[in-house]
Formats: sequence, structure tokens, C-alpha cells
Amino acid sequence: MARPIASKLARIACRGVQTTKVARTVLPAISAVPALLHAAPRLSLPLPGRRLVSSSASRSGITPDDKAPKNPETPPVTRTPADITDAEYHTIADDYMEKLLNHLEALQDTREDVDVEYSSGVLTLSLGPHIGTYVINKQPPNKQIWLSSPKTGPKRYDYVVFGEGQHEKQDTATGDWVYLRDGSTLNDLLMDELGIDLRVTDTELGS
Repeated sequence: MARPIASKLARIACRGVQTTKVARTVLPAISAVPALLHAAPRLSLPLPGRRLVSSSASRSGITPDDKAPKNPETPPVTRTPADITDAEYHTIADDYMEKLLNHLEALQDTREDVDVEYSSGVLTLSLGPHIGTYVINKQPPNKQIWLSSPKTGPKRYDYVVFGEGQHEKQDTATGDWVYLRDGSTLNDLLMDELGIDLRVTDTELGS
């Protein structure tokens, strides 16, 4: 009876020694865990039932905010020169230059600082040293009217026909000399810079 008890006590003592060795090895490592956890970056883990979406995928993919604009901007109307013959060009350009000359000569009669000359398709309008000189001339090779302004510089105007589209009445088309870069007309420039309105007829001008 004493021998079994003694052997049990011996095994317990041996286990105690082994436990002490393990404790000496493991406990310092366990005690270092809080410091390691504090130093490590915090990780945000997905909650149960939710998918983790990569940020790079959201940047490159389609998100709910990627919606097409409800009211896209209306593209600007592109004007193209009218398809006219050389004879038609000269008729239209001569009529315009003559009408412009009539308005400028009427202006010349009321102002001493206005001097107008017209020869061989070239119209020169001098408004004195404070404003400068306008030069307006036909350009048959290009079927254009060129203008040089002391205020806004040179511009080239093409004859453009407006109207007579699919939904417009026949013979309602009108033409004008248009600066194709911005869509402005020669009439607009004369009105803005000189106060000349070519919509006024020669009869109204003389009255």
C-alpha cells in the first residue's frame, strides 16, 4: 500500500516540476501579448452577414453616384457656308456692301469725324485718331467678306442661310454673313461697335 502511494507522490512531484518549467517558458510570452496587441494596427473586420468591398474596386467600378446627367448640355449649332455660285456670291456681297455704304454715308452726313470711301469692293471707314479705321472688303476667291476692326481685330465672314429646314415653310430662308468661329454675324459687330443697324431699310434711313 505504501509503494503505490509513494509512486503517485513521485509522479505528482514530477508533474509539478514540468509545470513549473512550462510556466517559466510560457508566462513571459503570454505577458507580452497585450503589448503586441496594442502596437499592432487595428483591423476593421466585417460584421456577420455583410460583405467587405475593396476600396480600389469602388473607385474603378460603377457606384450608385455614377448616374448620367438628366439634362445634358445642348451641343452648339454648327453653321456651314451656303453653296452658292460665283455669280450669286457677287450679287449677295455687292448688295450687302451697297447697303452698308448707304448707312455709313448717312452717318458721314451727321458727323464730322466719319470718312467713308468705297472702291473695287473695298470699303474704308475712318472714325478719327481716337477710334481708328475699319476696312471691309469682298474676298471672291473664298466667297467671303473680310473685316478689320480697330477694336476687335480681323474676322472672316461666310454667307450662311438660315431656315427652310424640314419643319419650316418654303421660301422663308434668310441669309447673313457669319463668323463661323463663334456664330456671330457681321450685322452684330456693326451694331455693337458702330451702332449701325442694317435691318433698317434704305427708305427708312433716308426719311
